[in-house]
Amino acid sequence: MESTGDILVMTSFVIGIVLIVFILARYNYLIKKAMIERGLTQGLSDAKTRYIDVGCLVLGLGIGMLVSSFFTQLDLDEGTMELIVWGIILIFGGLGVIGAHFLRKRMEK
Repeated sequence: MESTGDILVMTSFVIGIVLIVFILARYNYLIKKAMIERGLTQGLSDAKTRYIDVGCLVLGLGIGMLVSSFFTQLDLDEGTMELIVWGIILIFGGLGVIGAHFLRKRMEK
């Protein structure tokens, strides 16, 4: 059986995460409500551009994982290999987000 301290730490951790999510959701709701009351509405994205950001990010991460898999075949030190693999995955994820930005700008014209 786990000690009371471990249970208390995990319970407080879960409560903290739930509280943060609740505060962020409430804040987002209040901002949108205030914008609607003042007549300021954000341009709603149409169906064509709704999932471009997520799609390009996932595509970039996938390509990064594919490219980084080639580096696992090399005979490198464990720490160096992990650094190269995670660096490549993050770089390609960032490139995916940048690509989504330019793609969205092109589609809005």
